[in-house]
Amino acid sequence: MSTKTQTLDQEAVGAYLRGRLPGFDGGFEVVKFETGQSNPTFMLKTSQGNYVLRRKPPGVLLKSAHAVDREFRVQQALADTEVPVAKMHLLCEDDDVIGSAFYVMDHVPGRNITDPRMQDLDPETRTGVIDEMSRVLSELHQVDIEAVGLSDYGPPGNYFERQLARWTKQYRASETETIPEMNELIQALETAMPKDDGQRGLVHGDYRIDNMIFASDSPMCKAVLDWELSTIGHPYADLAGVIMQWQMPPGAEGRGLAGVDRAALGLPSDQAFIDSYCQRRGLHGIDDFGFYLSFSFFRMGGILQGVLKRALDGNASNPERAVKLGGFVSLFARSGLDALKK
Repeated sequence: MSTKTQTLDQEAVGAYLRGRLPGFDGGFEVVKFETGQSNPTFMLKTSQGNYVLRRKPPGVLLKSAHAVDREFRVQQALADTEVPVAKMHLLCEDDDVIGSAFYVMDHVPGRNITDPRMQDLDPETRTGVIDEMSRVLSELHQVDIEAVGLSDYGPPGNYFERQLARWTKQYRASETETIPEMNELIQALETAMPKDDGQRGLVHGDYRIDNMIFASDSPMCKAVLDWELSTIGHPYADLAGVIMQWQMPPGAEGRGLAGVDRAALGLPSDQAFIDSYCQRRGLHGIDDFGFYLSFSFFRMGGILQGVLKRALDGNASNPERAVKLGGFVSLFARSGLDALKK
């Protein structure tokens, strides 16, 4: 296991930030977040306020992975939109400073929800939080990418064809054993690929409740986090990602809503969430949603395979959790096959 991903060279960080950010003229405290599997994330506590530092992990990495420069760019571009994001301060692409590129943003205080059941909240607040997820997602997909300077943030063409090819390549590069269900799913998705309907906009790539900060006393979203997988693409990928997460088992590992009495908790059904999103965007419904859901399961399987490979190579931010997550790859593949059949 590499210890470099578990610590931060506080002296080097202080020297670099001194004069660039307020609060770094004196001492400051560094606390590592347990979340942020892909890009190690640290709280920087200063006398002037708190910041968050996101770094690319050191070591040999897959091409285009851990793109902290893209995270910085997209959040900076969204600063004056209806999509809530943390304030960006600076991006350092000089690997010599701490061993890899990093950026610094404001720390956004609030409530981070890791379990969509929200067992510590009342039904009315749960309903409000999920409705806020729908609102923010629809706002994200209506961002004018030309106006915010992101028209070149992703290539043109069929997003799902491009993404299937990309994640298949990433999966093969991270493959540690043959998983028959993943091979079957890749082939099935190639066969079921729908025609491009022309929708093209900003997508988050990992939109889910635990990548959001909510106000401590209301359902209002204060910031959407973890933009590493963002690109210009098809909005249904984000929507399907939300539904995919909810179809997982509840609890610390699955973080889903499978088998949960949603009505009793004040939580919407999958279809009700899709309908609220469509209403906000002026859509009459979504054809072939099973394909988009299946693709989401496949891509998450590919992501988890990459997490496992980094753990085995000694570059994971949280190695024990990474190995555990890697064990879910075949489960995601089977769920993807089921989604296509339905």
